[in-house]
Amino acid sequence: MLAARLHLGPERHLSLDEVPVPEPGPDQVLIEVAAAGVCLSDVHLIDGTLTPLFLDGDVVTLGHEVAGTVHTLGPGVTAAKVGDRVLLQAGEQRNGAVFTRGVDYDGGWAEYTLARVDTLVPIPDDLPFEQACFIPDAVSTPWAAITATAQVRPAEPVGVWGVGGLGAHGVQLLRLMGAAPIIAIDPLSAARERALEFGADLALDSADPDLRSQVFAATSGTGLAAAFDFAGVAAVREQAIICLGPGGRLVLVGLTDKPITITGGTAFSFFGQQLRGHYGSTPEHVTELVKLQRLHRVDFARSVSAVLPLADAPKAVAELESKQGNPIRIVLNP
Repeated sequence: MLAARLHLGPERHLSLDEVPVPEPGPDQVLIEVAAAGVCLSDVHLIDGTLTPLFLDGDVVTLGHEVAGTVHTLGPGVTAAKVGDRVLLQAGEQRNGAVFTRGVDYDGGWAEYTLARVDTLVPIPDDLPFEQACFIPDAVSTPWAAITATAQVRPAEPVGVWGVGGLGAHGVQLLRLMGAAPIIAIDPLSAARERALEFGADLALDSADPDLRSQVFAATSGTGLAAAFDFAGVAAVREQAIICLGPGGRLVLVGLTDKPITITGGTAFSFFGQQLRGHYGSTPEHVTELVKLQRLHRVDFARSVSAVLPLADAPKAVAELESKQGNPIRIVLNP
């Protein structure tokens, strides 16, 4: 079968390789992949910003956002049946550690992939695979950041920095949670327009020198109760902090290896503000979102920016890295 594989080492690179179709073990099923999302984390794995922690070897099939159908059952597996439509959790627990699909073990940028049966999440028949695949991570990460880490409450004023793959869903989900007002901040005009379409009350240019005063005016002088950095940029964090109100919390969702600094440390402490790190989501967040989708409380159709064949995986990575077309999610279709 065809698989898009990351080769680590001094000459790290992505290549399209022919590899054997894997055989499922006693607690596994073989999934025929129908769709797999392309995430900025994949870009960072390829460029070396991120490195697998638990990978056995120096080659891995990328792809942690995966949906498809159950093709073959492993020996003794009864918790699934051939033909089931499923998405796959983005990772699994092994001896107390979280192993990430497409990072620490082979993922879904392939025609077939293995999945432990307890990582299968059934999806409704009316949910296209292209929309289901990125619920783990692209949707579940902001959902977890909003509901668990930030613990946003209805009518709280919030700010969203970066309206890309995570931030666009963040805006949509904050609207669902009843946050108000929702203020989106992005340097790209197309991203600001998208934020308004997804439910933001106000969209501001991060380069605007009057941004802080506009935020406080829009929040009746209180400042933000919660600010989300979906970009992973140091300048974003500095800007977001000065827009917080008393007791406001800044949630760091976008990943970066740069130092975290707080210029106005005294004010940060005086106003009892908080800095909260966030990473990923739990399986429960994914199942919650599938339930919401099943009841048509959320709609991810607008999030599919392009669908490309698996053979175009390098092209998809390049388009995401360069933000060509301002994508939310590019999806690979084996």
